[in-house]
Amino acid sequence: MFRTARSANPVDWSIRLDSVSKVYGSAKSPVQALDAVSIELRRGTFTAVMGPSGSGKSTFLNCAAGLDRPTSGSVWLGDVELSNLDEIQLTEVRRERIGFIFQAYNLLGSLTVEENVSLPLRLADRKTDRAFLREVLTAVGLGEHLKRRPSELSGGQQQRVAVARALITRPDAVVADEPTGALDSRSSRQVLELLRHVVDNMGQTVLMVTHDPVAASYADSVVFLADGRLAGEMHSPTSEQVASRMTHLGEW
Repeated sequence: MFRTARSANPVDWSIRLDSVSKVYGSAKSPVQALDAVSIELRRGTFTAVMGPSGSGKSTFLNCAAGLDRPTSGSVWLGDVELSNLDEIQLTEVRRERIGFIFQAYNLLGSLTVEENVSLPLRLADRKTDRAFLREVLTAVGLGEHLKRRPSELSGGQQQRVAVARALITRPDAVVADEPTGALDSRSSRQVLELLRHVVDNMGQTVLMVTHDPVAASYADSVVFLADGRLAGEMHSPTSEQVASRMTHLGEW
C-alpha cells in the first residue's frame, strides 16, 4: 500500500511527494506528465520506478530530486520542502543533499578518479574528509585506481566512480536515472550490487528509474507508473514478477 504523504515523523522519510502534478505545454494543449502523485520513500531503502514509455518516470525522478518544479503539490527532502526554495537554495540542496547517477557517467576526462569523486565537495567549498573518501572509493572497488582518468577505466568502472561521487557528500538520497542503461550485463550486475550494498551497509536511500526488470529486482520495492499516475507497488520483487506486471501495464 502507498502511504499518505504526511508522516508524523518526517525523519523516517527521505523523499516525500504530496499530490504532485506536472503539466507541460500551453493552456490550449497541456500534457499531464504527473497526476496527483503522493508517496513517501523510507530512509535506507532501495526503490525502483517503472512504467511504459511516457508514463511519467523521468518527470517523477526530476521532481523528486528538485531538477524540475511541480505544477502543483509539494516535494520534501527530509524536513525541507523543495517547492518553497528559490533557485539558489535549490541548487545548494541538490549539490549537498542529493547524489545523482545518470546513464551517461558525466565524469570530467581531465580529472582523476579521486578528483572526480571529490568534485561536489570542491564546488560546495567544503573540505574533503580523506578517510571517508578512501572508505567510499574502497566500497565501490576503486581504491587502487585513485590516479587513473576516466579514459583508462571500463564503462562499469566509470559508473562506479559516478556512484562514489554521488555518495561523497553523505546525501539524504541518491537518485539514479537508468544507471545500467549503457553497460553490459556483467557491469550492470556489479553496479546494481553496489547500489544494493550502499543501501544495506551504508544506510543510504536510493531511488532508481529503470526499464529493466532484472535491475528492478535488486530494489526493496518497485513503484509502477502509468499515464502519470501511481499504478501499483511490488515488494521484494523478482524479475519475472516485474516483467509480468510491465506487460499488464502496457495494456492498461
